[in-house]
Amino acid sequence: MRFYQLAGVLGCTTAAFISIAPIQVEAATFKVISGVTSIDRDHENILRSIGLNLTGSNDTIAPIPSNYLVGFNIDSATNFTFSDEGGFTPLSGTIEHTGSVTFNDKITVGDFSIGFAPGRTVKGASGFVLKDTLSLNTILFDLSISKPVAFDGNNLTIPDVKLLISPEFATILQKPNLTGLFAGTARIDAQVAAVPEPDSVLATLVAGAAVLATRFYTRKIKCT
Repeated sequence: MRFYQLAGVLGCTTAAFISIAPIQVEAATFKVISGVTSIDRDHENILRSIGLNLTGSNDTIAPIPSNYLVGFNIDSATNFTFSDEGGFTPLSGTIEHTGSVTFNDKITVGDFSIGFAPGRTVKGASGFVLKDTLSLNTILFDLSISKPVAFDGNNLTIPDVKLLISPEFATILQKPNLTGLFAGTARIDAQVAAVPEPDSVLATLVAGAAVLATRFYTRKIKCT
């Protein structure tokens, strides 16, 4: 069989398959590529009440919204992925940040990493945690996500993220009774990009080849 005949048969077969196969909408996968994680002013006030006074910051950015306390840039090292199934379904990876804050002129934490940590026992937490990777290298807060996530295909907003003091941080502060204490509110505003599925790429190539074959050889091969 000549090449143009094979290509024509492929085009006819693909066209026939498309005409009878049901259209299925599958969940897509997305990756966070940039954005800002912002901390509300209530965080500063609550930490002050337990003896942690904010005395400095470095490499931080403007928060979203502007009346929040401080913003941390989402770094390019981020590899957090999620599915749009059910609106928002986390899959894997972490959201990495740059920037740091200092308390009492001696404790500096920053370059925060947000990710899922299985087996957490803090009441009301979602399983996601915020970890300091700059100095203490430990989980500072368990995260509670109560409000619905907003996602439009390009932008992901996770509002009203409650920061709950982790058992690890409470131990460092030598105040284990602080575990689970509400310590302020955060918000994540991220830009995302779709992650191509291998099967989808292959299907696109096959469909494209079929279309080209049908265009160029439709006069030579007729579908029966």
